[in-house]
Amino acid sequence: MNSEIYIVIVIGAILAVLLVGFIVTILFLYQRRQHRQELELTYMKEEYEREALKSQLEIQEETFKNIGQELHDNIGQMLSVVKLSLAVLPMDEKNEAWKPVQEARQVLNKAMMDLANLTKSLHTDRITQIGLAESIHFELESINRTGLLDIEFSINGIEQSLDEQKSIVLFRIFQENLNNILKHSKAKHVQVALTYFDDKFAMKITDDGVGFNVAEKKNSTSSAAGVGLKSIFNRAKLIGAGIDMKSEPGSGTIVNIELPLTLVKSE
Repeated sequence: MNSEIYIVIVIGAILAVLLVGFIVTILFLYQRRQHRQELELTYMKEEYEREALKSQLEIQEETFKNIGQELHDNIGQMLSVVKLSLAVLPMDEKNEAWKPVQEARQVLNKAMMDLANLTKSLHTDRITQIGLAESIHFELESINRTGLLDIEFSINGIEQSLDEQKSIVLFRIFQENLNNILKHSKAKHVQVALTYFDDKFAMKITDDGVGFNVAEKKNSTSSAAGVGLKSIFNRAKLIGAGIDMKSEPGSGTIVNIELPLTLVKSE
């Protein structure tokens, strides 16, 4: 009798252990499956956001291109007609209108040059044709000629070709930073340094402006600067670049952008 009770107890214990093991296994598999589903949902969400951002940037680039072409074809043509009209005016240096007309021609020439520079910076094809470094240099030279900022530009390391899409996105990130400096920083001096390492590309933008609270501005939805910062970080995320932005009120701003290098083989 005792042996039978003992056997029943042993069998019951074994069944209890098996039941507990079964329940634990089911819970483990359920949690694992749930975790996998959460990861898949996160990945799908990130992929959707990436594709949405990519489409948005492609539309934006196409819009820039169309605006640049329209400015060149329409406004540029009208300015050319005005310039030609001023050039053929029947007057000599003795005419009292001579000096005002010459001043108007100078202003017109500058406007045409500024328009040409603007259309070039808007045109995606030009960025891919002359390269990222030259595009940035050209943009900085245009700002430098206005006298608004004292600019230092440097290239370190051996310049290497980057993927076309990444070059365009990096250039737009640079433009957005430069735009923020011009609009909000009240800076007098700006340094832009491009560095080509063996395994990565780095761009550092430093200004001596008024500075700002990065976290506060980045999370803001009510200001253009906040939207601009989000655009910068979103663009960087799209191409796998990292951004470190350091700034405090009264201490200027330092922006470091780093992109792992994938060399483009020359044909």
